[in-house]
Amino acid sequence: MSTVEIDDVRARFLAAPGDAFDLSSRDSDDRELFPDKKHARKSLKTDAAAIDELQDLLYATQERALLIVLQGMDTAGKSGVIRHVFAETSPLGMKVKAFKAPSKDELARDYLWRVHEAVPPKGFIGIFDRSHYEDVLVAKVRELAPADMVEQRYEQINQFEKLLTENGVTILKFMLHLGHEEQGERLKERITEPHKRWKFNPGDLDDRKLWPGFMAAYETMVNRCSTPWAPWYVIPADSRTRRNAAIARIVRGALEDMKLDWPNPDLRLEDYDFS
Repeated sequence: MSTVEIDDVRARFLAAPGDAFDLSSRDSDDRELFPDKKHARKSLKTDAAAIDELQDLLYATQERALLIVLQGMDTAGKSGVIRHVFAETSPLGMKVKAFKAPSKDELARDYLWRVHEAVPPKGFIGIFDRSHYEDVLVAKVRELAPADMVEQRYEQINQFEKLLTENGVTILKFMLHLGHEEQGERLKERITEPHKRWKFNPGDLDDRKLWPGFMAAYETMVNRCSTPWAPWYVIPADSRTRRNAAIARIVRGALEDMKLDWPNPDLRLEDYDFS
């Protein structure tokens, strides 16, 4: 079976900046590009190896950084994406940040303060497991901030991300689009399967009860914050393997698009004593 082209993956899952986005029109179990699971696994393995090599180049040049933002409902697979897409990548060139509820100290500052601090430096791939978008998702649905304050945040986030991209940070944003029924099955797995039981949090069921509100908030998020400099990709997440394969293709493409070359310092063997 032929390789799925990176541009085809981008085009299928992109939420095009400036176009009206309707979340209900996106299938959380879309298998069009990867109908065969074995092919998806092979594609993922190939891309994971390529990402490792490209990350070495990124680290060697110290010219750019790559920031990957993962957002999705509980059990959508944020940690699974990190584990599988970057299975071959050296942790020496990666920085992973899982955002939890803000601390008292963080709440005393602007909501982007803790986020900016976690942006990867040049030479690194950074991954956000949840992100600043919690401040227009959970904060909105659970009314943790006034509505007018949440409304201001969309444009503030856009300008924050523009600042990053203008200073050498490529941003990839993935919404892991999980179906309601599939989430229910995965939450049950966390109780019935011993090796997953530690993951179960009864609070996840509270968010599940607010599903329509969260879906509306995600749709607004994508509509307001898919920009030319940091667009959203809405990735079907009902199939773990296909989800990982699609994201790996896009990550590999972003690294290749940087068109980095290995540093070539002026070194001569005769100038050094290797005896």
